[in-house]
Amino acid sequence: MTVIAVLGLGEAGGAIARDLVAAGAVVRGYDPAVAASGGIVQAASEAGAAAGADLVLSVNSAHDAVAALTAGIGAAGDAVWADLNTGSPGLKRELDALARRAGVPFADVAIMAPVPGRGLRTPMLACAGGAGDAAALLTPFGAGIEVMDAGAGAAAGRKLLRSVFFKGLAGSVVEALEAARAAGCEDWLRENIVAELVAAGEHTVDRLVAGTYRHAARRAAEMDAAAAMLEELDVPPAMAAASRDLLRRLST
Repeated sequence: MTVIAVLGLGEAGGAIARDLVAAGAVVRGYDPAVAASGGIVQAASEAGAAAGADLVLSVNSAHDAVAALTAGIGAAGDAVWADLNTGSPGLKRELDALARRAGVPFADVAIMAPVPGRGLRTPMLACAGGAGDAAALLTPFGAGIEVMDAGAGAAAGRKLLRSVFFKGLAGSVVEALEAARAAGCEDWLRENIVAELVAAGEHTVDRLVAGTYRHAARRAAEMDAAAAMLEELDVPPAMAAASRDLLRRLST
């Protein structure tokens, strides 16, 4: 029977661990702040969870990833150490080096969509030496993992590049709606945003990129005025100011 250690039983780790239990895996969990439940076997430490496991899933945080690996890698034996935390490519390469030094295969696994509602079925992208083995161990339980032929950091990099777009877009929408609320026209702007998103097509990205470079100087002045308006509305212009600064850089 496959034994999987899950380090971190928060929103993502807990959901993945529960799905693994439901699919028939033996799951040992460790989280200093969250007790194991739902059939997850409580471990007393990272090493206790990793000992005898076939696969270790580190799903705590980028801040804790190195400490978790350092604490548990000595007990990992023949297991694959898979780091699912959202960290920089440099962090993933550091973890890979630490794992290889201990003789343990490492997989950089990027979770490519929100876990709530999907759990183990959340799309994942994996790379580094242990990626194939990690995918082979998780796929029979219902996981969907695409394996890249690349070193540690490549999967994390692709996830974070998407984050620049998706989180940046979300931040701009939130800031614009907050300002529109202060100006008394939130419903009007919301309708405009929805219409633009619905109308987006295969040529939208090319149009946005070409127009941004071509009209960078004029648009920088426009976003400077937009940032000033937000300040007048007592809305911090974080995204507007960042857009202005980018446009200024592109115009030089």
